[in-house]
Amino acid sequence: MGKALIIGAGGVASVVVHKCVQNPDVFEEICIASRTVEKCDALKAKLDGGRTKIQTAKLDADDTQQVIDLIRKFGPDVVINVALPYQDLSIMDACLATGVHYVDTANYEPPEIPKFEYKWQWAYRERYEKAGITAILGSGFDPGVTGVFCAYAQKHYFDEIHTIDILDANGGDHGYPFATNFNPEINIREITAKGRYYENSQWVETEPLEIKRTFDFDGIGPKNIYLLYHEELESLAVNIKGVKRIRFWMTFSDNYLNHLRVLQNVGMTSIEPIEFEGKMIQPIQFLKAVLPDPATLGPRTKGKTNIGCIIQGVKDGKPLSYYVYNICDHQECYREVGSQAISYTTGVPAMIGAMLIMKGIWRKPGVYNVEEFDPDPFMEALNKYGLPWQESFSPTLLD
Repeated sequence: MGKALIIGAGGVASVVVHKCVQNPDVFEEICIASRTVEKCDALKAKLDGGRTKIQTAKLDADDTQQVIDLIRKFGPDVVINVALPYQDLSIMDACLATGVHYVDTANYEPPEIPKFEYKWQWAYRERYEKAGITAILGSGFDPGVTGVFCAYAQKHYFDEIHTIDILDANGGDHGYPFATNFNPEINIREITAKGRYYENSQWVETEPLEIKRTFDFDGIGPKNIYLLYHEELESLAVNIKGVKRIRFWMTFSDNYLNHLRVLQNVGMTSIEPIEFEGKMIQPIQFLKAVLPDPATLGPRTKGKTNIGCIIQGVKDGKPLSYYVYNICDHQECYREVGSQAISYTTGVPAMIGAMLIMKGIWRKPGVYNVEEFDPDPFMEALNKYGLPWQESFSPTLLD
């Protein structure tokens, strides 16, 4: 059917490549591009020889002209951005310059400010619309599948949605004293930032990890969950009409939080540059260099993830509660694609978003979040490509 340029070579990119190769009727050719081309070449060596033709390229995605040149050379129908969030805008600029569709999994975050919001990418709406190309933002799991879950609930079960609680639980154990399940720099910046949730048309800010609850997750068991700010809250507050409250919760073990507090206390999570041996470095980037690479956690990680949405509202004048979620097994993911479930749950939806663009199902000029499209094709594809979902109409509710 067409060609996809995949920018990135980490754990999520590896899953995207595997899933594209599993879907050769849609992805006839792919090009894997990264600053570390050796990782791209390793993926090609592992997966080459099937119906999907694979190329690799060395690319600095911070350099828009390099991205433009590669797009013109390879000629993709869509660019799948699974690089760092810092590079979203340079890649979006390149897609705009070349008239190519765009998909990512996380919204833009400026390197010098630990803050993420959609305003920078939403500012491209009119230009993408005029260019006749589609950008799908946040086609991972959260953001991504969680937005599709909400759109599905809105379409099929509710007349009005009043509250949404997004719950992200990782019950996996990798055996290390401390490691992050995705890019350490992004992960730690996210966790150490102040919390925020949406209620009654305004944002309420909390101290980092200030609000704690306990929830019994299917397939995992009881876990402590902490309120964080997460980017899909911003788009869902706009796109789910009439919603009164949206919160995001994530599990952390006491061991993880104790390690994180120590690292914070000694300044290792700071993004403020310091001079070391005549060079300016960010402590968090040094920490990233000494922590285990999340892409290497697959063979060590055992257990499951459970991510979903508890939604409350009204149908036919009566109160309704609904819970839709996915359970993913780390070891099963590793057996299939050589990655742990955190990468898997992000990479599969990225492929699905690109596939729906390629097929013309989710294709309309402009910049959109996933919940702005018909959720049914995406929900069907989740079941087909490894992320089956479950639903309940009598869930335990959070206060």
